Amino acid sequence: MANMIIERWDAARTTERADELGRLLVDAVNGGATLGYLPPLDRDHAWAHWVEVARAVAAGPVKLLVLEQGAEIVGSVQLREAQHPNARHRAEVAQLMVRSLHRQKGYGRRLMLAAQELAQVQGRTTLVLDTRSGDRSERLFRALGWLKSGEVPGHTRSADGSLHAASFFHLVLSAKPA
Repeated sequence: MANMIIERWDAARTTERADELGRLLVDAVNGGATLGYLPPLDRDHAWAHWVEVARAVAAGPVKLLVLEQGAEIVGSVQLREAQHPNARHRAEVAQLMVRSLHRQKGYGRRLMLAAQELAQVQGRTTLVLDTRSGDRSERLFRALGWLKSGEVPGHTRSADGSLHAASFFHLVLSAKPA
């Protein structure tokens, strides 16, 4: 993990590097990740995705964390902050992805820990996420102390048209001392 850095990116940097981020998304989706897209994902759709993420980052409720090793984008994760007045203590951790060549090396764990730390800094104490039931990501979330809240059958569609259950997880963080 030499030369590894996780940084919070603003909208301008996200837009500037949308092509590289797009390659990360294509790699993740075409490698089996469930990130809201079906394989085969093409470059144009992946680029458009990151332009939308950049807009959400500029608007404020989405925080993007990107992991680079050297000059290569290896992974990313988003923290999507709830905006309703009764939910400002809550955020969703979304679209955790790590380039296929770098999986099972602790990068996903580092991104999740960085997202949790950012949530605390932002005053968010309740985190939620979802993933396709049975995916190996469930092991990561449990190892980090996340609790499975439930499962929804038929929540996610695969490229072959079959439906899969989604598992929902939550984590309650202690408030960051002032």
